Amino acid sequence: MSLKRTLTGLFRSVEGTSDRAKVPELKTRYYQLSKDKLWEEVSSTLKKVPGYKVVHEVPSVGEILLEKRTAFGRVMDITVSLVGTGPTRSAIDIYSATRGSLGDLGANYRNIQGLFSILDKKLSRYKTTA
Repeated sequence: MSLKRTLTGLFRSVEGTSDRAKVPELKTRYYQLSKDKLWEEVSSTLKKVPGYKVVHEVPSVGEILLEKRTAFGRVMDITVSLVGTGPTRSAIDIYSATRGSLGDLGANYRNIQGLFSILDKKLSRYKTTA
């Protein structure tokens, strides 16, 4: 992680992915799977990730809400959104926010990177480009 990301984290306590992200690591991920099949894979995978607790799942909307506690007791809320972009193609976006008013020193960025690396390993054969 770069010094710039850490310095930005002094003031920001949120991070998210999108199609328009300037940083390639924060771009939306696309997969050659229907939304329903992607939901099954992602939901089962996220339930097994240590350190994260699945708080709520909304299959009809395609959102999974996770919670992670830091070593200092701060709580991070993470929303994983699954969107069907076609009959056999879907996308994943992640939004991570730390409760409280202080910055996160890049912790939300690292959360997104960690979750994407786990999901990319699990779904590598289905991954496509934008």
